[in-house]
Amino acid sequence: MQIRQITPRYSVSPQINPEDLAAIKAAGFTKVICNRPDEENPPSHHATVMEVAAQQAGLDFFVLPLTHQTMTPENIAVQMAAVDASDGPVLAYCASGTRCSVVWALSQTGQMPVDQILETTQRAGYDLSGLRPRLEQG
Repeated sequence: MQIRQITPRYSVSPQINPEDLAAIKAAGFTKVICNRPDEENPPSHHATVMEVAAQQAGLDFFVLPLTHQTMTPENIAVQMAAVDASDGPVLAYCASGTRCSVVWALSQTGQMPVDQILETTQRAGYDLSGLRPRLEQG
């Protein structure tokens, strides 16, 4: 498990395992967001399995499968509303953590300078410099 903090309230991770959820709860997270479509995972890691494990660990669980095609302004708003509605820090995961980082970066457009957005994700280990043109469009 490789948790990478983007902000004090929002961290990202590559794919987690059901047995990781107790440690995620112990680390202080209150909600887990799954951005990975089931089609990318074996049945042992489908969202329904992960949700049961999260609930058993005492975590809220939110599913928003994202792909390049579904990374829409509406879905970005849905993700960030789920973060805002949480009682504490949120961990979002996908295959590598990149999609989860991209969602956050796009949500900051117009609220934070582009260089600062890119520096923030870079510190977490995600080079999103290829996203600069989209971020600059606002």
